[in-house]
Amino acid sequence: MAKSPVVTGISPKEGPPGTRVTIRGEHLGINPNDLSSLKICDCECMLSAEWKSPNKIIARSGPGKGRGDIILVTKSGGVGTSTVQFRGYHETIGPLKESAVWVEEAPLNWGRQNSSVTIFQLDDPLGLSVEGDEKFPENELTELFPDGSGDLLSENFEPAWFLLEHHHGTSFDDLRVGLSYLKRKVDSQNEGQLSFLKDNVGSVMEQLDTLFTLKQNYEADFERNNETLFRVEEAINQSLKEATHLFHGVLTRREKAEATRNALAVMTRYKFLFQLPINIDRNIKNEDVDVIINDYARALNLFGKTEVAVFKKILEEVETKILNIRINLKSKLHQMPTTLKQQKKIIRNLVALNDNGDPGWEAIIHMKQFLIDKIKGSYQQFITEEQANETPNKNNRHPQNKHKRNISLSQQIEPQNVEPKKVLCIDEIATVISDYFPDLWKLGQNYFVGDLAVKPDCSHEMDFKEMILDIIVTVSDIYRTIMLPTTTTSSFSPVPIIWLPHCLKQIRSVFTVLMALDLPNEALNKISSVIFDLRLHCLNILFKQASEQIIQLKTTETWKLDYHSKQGTISQLPIDFYKIIMEAMNLAKEYVIRDERRETALVDNETAKNELQLLVHKCFWNFSQVLEQVGLNADTNCSSTTVMSLSGSSVTGFKLHNDLMWEQKLLITISNSQYTRNVMLLKFKKEFEDNGFPTIDVVVARAVELLENTESKLLETYIETKSDPLVGTIEPSMYVGSFEWDSPSLLDLREVRPYAKEIITNLIALHSEVQTIMPDLMYAVLSEIVVTISEEMSRLMNCVTHFSENGAMQARLDLMALTFTLSNYFTPNSKDFFCDATNAVPPLKSEDNEKYVLKCFEQFKTRMHLQIMCFLTPCPNDIETSII
Repeated sequence: MAKSPVVTGISPKEGPPGTRVTIRGEHLGINPNDLSSLKICDCECMLSAEWKSPNKIIARSGPGKGRGDIILVTKSGGVGTSTVQFRGYHETIGPLKESAVWVEEAPLNWGRQNSSVTIFQLDDPLGLSVEGDEKFPENELTELFPDGSGDLLSENFEPAWFLLEHHHGTSFDDLRVGLSYLKRKVDSQNEGQLSFLKDNVGSVMEQLDTLFTLKQNYEADFERNNETLFRVEEAINQSLKEATHLFHGVLTRREKAEATRNALAVMTRYKFLFQLPINIDRNIKNEDVDVIINDYARALNLFGKTEVAVFKKILEEVETKILNIRINLKSKLHQMPTTLKQQKKIIRNLVALNDNGDPGWEAIIHMKQFLIDKIKGSYQQFITEEQANETPNKNNRHPQNKHKRNISLSQQIEPQNVEPKKVLCIDEIATVISDYFPDLWKLGQNYFVGDLAVKPDCSHEMDFKEMILDIIVTVSDIYRTIMLPTTTTSSFSPVPIIWLPHCLKQIRSVFTVLMALDLPNEALNKISSVIFDLRLHCLNILFKQASEQIIQLKTTETWKLDYHSKQGTISQLPIDFYKIIMEAMNLAKEYVIRDERRETALVDNETAKNELQLLVHKCFWNFSQVLEQVGLNADTNCSSTTVMSLSGSSVTGFKLHNDLMWEQKLLITISNSQYTRNVMLLKFKKEFEDNGFPTIDVVVARAVELLENTESKLLETYIETKSDPLVGTIEPSMYVGSFEWDSPSLLDLREVRPYAKEIITNLIALHSEVQTIMPDLMYAVLSEIVVTISEEMSRLMNCVTHFSENGAMQARLDLMALTFTLSNYFTPNSKDFFCDATNAVPPLKSEDNEKYVLKCFEQFKTRMHLQIMCFLTPCPNDIETSII
């Protein structure tokens, strides 16, 4: 015995009574005669069952309701089982539901048919199985063939519709086999008529004999009685009337049913168009513009040229809604700010909705205007707030500036918590450019290359270039007005130095954004020029601020001293000067000198070089003036106690004085100048070169001249200050006690007179002061003072009218002592003056007197050995060390 049937699949899985169900499984019978029973949802469906193969059966569902199994009974396998269920349901028949009122008659099919074929199912004309293929969408078939049908019995039958509906998944080879099958079937039908006649020739002949007999009888009756024919005609007409009366209601219902079915078919076929206005409203609410565009394009393709009044009316309503959508989209396109992605989407939607304008160019115009308005709005807000605060700022300006003078550059550069209005305006403009300008540029580029789904108008290229330049020029002009007010007629003060690096950074960020967009050089040069001018302005401000701080050094001198073995004693003034210059240089290097990409190199620009040299020269000149003022007015800046550290010296803990004298401060100032000239200027030159600044050789050379002139003035003042009191005491000391050179009562010669020792003592004090503060000035100071002393001695000796012998001996001994002691600091002038003074003394009368003078001179050298040792510094001019 064969295996029992098993149902494993059905299609469809639900439906009303009469649904055509395809049953698949295993062991579903070996032939049509093997089927005994088929129940779907406990309803017998054997009448409509059509056996296809042991794995497939097609049947119509019965009136069963709800879910139920598909049970198949075969003679060979018995009662089967089912792994799937079918759900039956009943539909209410109404005016909008299709109902099968008439069953179309099947075409005459010659020959014997399979016993399983029923009036509910027609064989596939190609003899192919269509089970398992997905159903082709009916709405697409309606679009492709508006006036066609896939029904084989329809007058508008379209073969392509039939093939797409039933065989869209069939291979080409199978279609060729189906075509051969169809040809054989048609040929067999044509041949079947002739073979039918041949096979039934006897019956046909009998029918012909019967018709011939009927004709003879009818003719005989007609000859005997003509009324017979009329009675037959009346009977036929009466039969026609009765038939018409009998079937009138049925025919009327049929016509109504057909009209309803046709109306439903039209509604179904053109449901898309009738529901389009509602769908548009729903999609507008959901903001699904893409669906609206697709539906609109589909409606135009299908019904754009229709002459049907109903369709035209619906299309008019659709056009009204589309017009409102266009207006709404344009409104969104004009609203700013918006992203580039959103703009491109809106432009694409407008083009798809057949907008007559140029939405791409309109978007560019509105975005450009938005940028201009945004930039000018920020600037106008700054102007308004600046004008409102202008009066309070004027009242507080001088105290603030005065307070800032005592703040170092680095402290002023440190970020502050509260940004000024100018800086806020600069930040806002930079943000606007960074956020929105790239979208404008990219939108323009996409427009001209045709990426906006709209045909570009090449005549707008120059207009777009002018738009870009207009924005760049507006930004650069505003930046110049705010940050470089000296270049305009604006009465606003420039940006404070504490915010200049921040502002420069913001403008550089704008320049970086513009460079990334590959803008034309003409536009980039506008911002590059602003950056260059601002860098130059920052450089100017930094060194001007340094100059102002240098000027303030004269009020901050504390006279805290340091001793250097090579340079002498200096105060903190040169160190403070060095710190100020280096601080300005480091800030300039960090914010100004360093070149960003595609920026003008500041160190290669002649204007910048000249400006830097002038600024540095101004700093050096101010320092020379500070030195001069500090030296000449040192008495106004005395310190209560000043201790000199002797670093580098063998002496430690040496205390110069409780209070520095003015002359000592003057000498220290000269030492400061010389230290700056010999050490600091070389450091400045090296630092500037090592940090990438232009060379300052010319400035250093001029600074050396300035400092030398300052030293000369200060040294001249010092020498004059020291020499006048010293020389002024010589004559009174010489004639103290009513001394006369020709007095006969002059005591015997024993030693050098006190006035000469006083000269030596005073010079030793001066020597000590110079040696302590600045040893390198020793010869310059003492040599000039020795000239003054020698000149005074020459005058005094030449003024003596007569010398006694003892007086001549005394004068010669005094001159010898002074000449010997001060010989290392002789100059040609001082030597001449001492010679002149010696010549004014008459020669000694005896050799014994000369020997006695020499003896006294030797005693002087012995007694004054320690004092003489102070003046043993080698003479640079190799002047003779004695005059006898």
